[in-house]
Amino acid sequence: MKKPSDKWIRFRISTVLVFFCLVSIIIAGRAFQLQVLKRDQLCKLAERQYKKNIPLVPKRGTIYTRGYEELAVTVEIDSIYAEPDSIDTPKLTAKKLAPLLTLSRKELEDNLSSSKSFVWLARKVTPSTIERVKSLNIRGIGFVKENRRFYPNGELASHAVGFSGIDGTGLGGIELAHDAQIKGKTELVRAERDALGKRTLPMDLGFEDFLTGNSVVLTIDKTIQYTAEKELAVAVRKSGAKGGTAIVMDPKSGEVLAMANYPQFNPNDLSSTSQAALKNRAIVDTYEPGSTFKVFLLAAALEEGVVKPGDKFNCENGSMELAGKVIHDTHKHGALTVREIMKFSSNIGSAKIAAKLGKERFYDYITSFGFGSPTGIELNGEGSGILRSMKTWSNLELATLSFGQGVSATPIQLTTAFSAIANGGYLMKPYLVKDILDRDGKVIKSNQPQIVKKVISGDTASKVTEMLRDVVAEGGTGTEAALNGYDVAGKTGTAQKVSGGRGYRENKHVASFIGFVPAESPELVVLVAIDEPEGIQYGGIVAAPAFRAISETSLRYLNSPKKNDGQLPAGSALKVAKLD
Repeated sequence: MKKPSDKWIRFRISTVLVFFCLVSIIIAGRAFQLQVLKRDQLCKLAERQYKKNIPLVPKRGTIYTRGYEELAVTVEIDSIYAEPDSIDTPKLTAKKLAPLLTLSRKELEDNLSSSKSFVWLARKVTPSTIERVKSLNIRGIGFVKENRRFYPNGELASHAVGFSGIDGTGLGGIELAHDAQIKGKTELVRAERDALGKRTLPMDLGFEDFLTGNSVVLTIDKTIQYTAEKELAVAVRKSGAKGGTAIVMDPKSGEVLAMANYPQFNPNDLSSTSQAALKNRAIVDTYEPGSTFKVFLLAAALEEGVVKPGDKFNCENGSMELAGKVIHDTHKHGALTVREIMKFSSNIGSAKIAAKLGKERFYDYITSFGFGSPTGIELNGEGSGILRSMKTWSNLELATLSFGQGVSATPIQLTTAFSAIANGGYLMKPYLVKDILDRDGKVIKSNQPQIVKKVISGDTASKVTEMLRDVVAEGGTGTEAALNGYDVAGKTGTAQKVSGGRGYRENKHVASFIGFVPAESPELVVLVAIDEPEGIQYGGIVAAPAFRAISETSLRYLNSPKKNDGQLPAGSALKVAKLD
């Protein structure tokens, strides 16, 4: 007979066994739920706690001059980020960081309270700021090295080089035009939390292998660029002008050796730069070329055999009525040869040559010289100028076009067209990029001179060159451009600026001089255009001296041999220029 105590013991044992069975079933079920049903979700949560993806700005390639001097480089600098889910007291943290990061508490608190797992607090800050923030030892605040663009030469060639944004994207100049080549590949780097809860980045990433873009070698010559910028600034300030542009080109190749604008800007300090200063006038600004346009009329007329250098035209004693309007010359002249029309820059003589040439042929040559179309230089935002359809031209418009009114061009268009006179009649495509290098410094692409078309014959180019020498000789409008020991072929221009509506602005001009040196074997084509000079506004007075200074220094730098033992070319004694 069993005792009552035995039954009780069995009951207790059974109860405990059932309890443990139930607990085991619950535990097994929970384990199945966590390890199988919710596995992916929990893995993501766990990974979020100890791993983060941090975007690293790619390292942009270097931009060099043709002599491999650095114009744009990339340097490493620290940035500060936060992990909001790791920050317990956003308000207190914002209070501590605000004075150090020069940010408002409200802005910082909003970032630190964000639902995001990663937020930037300050990008590319100074080492002293990094040290002060690190000393606070705040949980959830991290540091990572990024790449920052730096321009060692500051303002030098800034409009050609351009600039990039904080995210490593090109925003202007070659930085923008060749952004895809220069910019490396953006990567997300995974940072892990160590035993103390601090973020650590892997040490074997090999940033140089996958975060570096290609480098670009420009056609820009550092010495010639510096000279152009310096002399342009002198001319603008001396004349009280609004601004200006200077371009130096190799006429044989189309390589741009200098592209200067005033005002300049420093790409290292864009915060204090106006939008006007950022504009690359050399490719964006369009203006009526004025008397410099007579060169292309003359080239067309000679090429077509319409005139010869010795042919004479009656210049009407400085005043000629046409279609109810009066065309004036600055000085009164009677009969002038074609050569003298160019030398004295006669508007009336030019109008009569244009009438003989005719609308169709003049239009064909204007477009052949590249006017009315972009040159295709490797920069964004290039203007095409304005050239109305020939079908709309009246006889009066044909006349005014002959001396550069009613048509507009960019400085780079004018320089490129003038180079076709200097090189024997070939229109070249201008270019700024000489080579593209991979991260190992090997050339992966090299630009070569490209002929767009043959515009005029070599014989015609030689005849025009001889007439352009007269412009700089005694009695011409460009005597201020004459050089010691070198013949100069050039042309002055003084163009009244067009108003917003119809007509022209009172006392607002673009004064210019464009020419090539040495005239007998051109190495350089130099354009100087001064926007809205005050007082004297003639190209022969305002722009020609800058042309002379740029050409003289550049030729000496290039070791170009002088002629006549350093004396001025015959008939080119420096005297007060006639007004254009």
